[in-house]
Amino acid sequence: MAHYAFLDSNNIVTGVIVGKDETDTSHNWEEYYGNFHSCVCKRTSYNTYENKHLLGGIPFRGNYAGIGYTYFTPSNIFMPPKPYASWSLDVSNAVWVAPISKPDDGKNYIWNEDSTNWIESIPLS
Repeated sequence: MAHYAFLDSNNIVTGVIVGKDETDTSHNWEEYYGNFHSCVCKRTSYNTYENKHLLGGIPFRGNYAGIGYTYFTPSNIFMPPKPYASWSLDVSNAVWVAPISKPDDGKNYIWNEDSTNWIESIPLS
């Protein structure tokens, strides 16, 4: 079985379904489902996350599509909504990246868009 994402005119995912497996070559299933729903349809891989296949297979289209995700045509990937205006797209890893790296000192950090910096998240006691 394969999964298919439906796109609106801005390439935003409006729905995802389970459909015919891509090995069934009796139809172009993206075209078939797209025509049936009167929109663009793209296959998506349930096992692909951050351009890695979770079961060791070949990653497909960057990330499994979810409602609200965007399909980027030139790079042929699905991306979740951009978390912050200052972050940029890393196409090769299909992730959003902060303008500076998160500290790797074992502490918890959250992103502060106002200062465009990571701030330590101190647990409430």
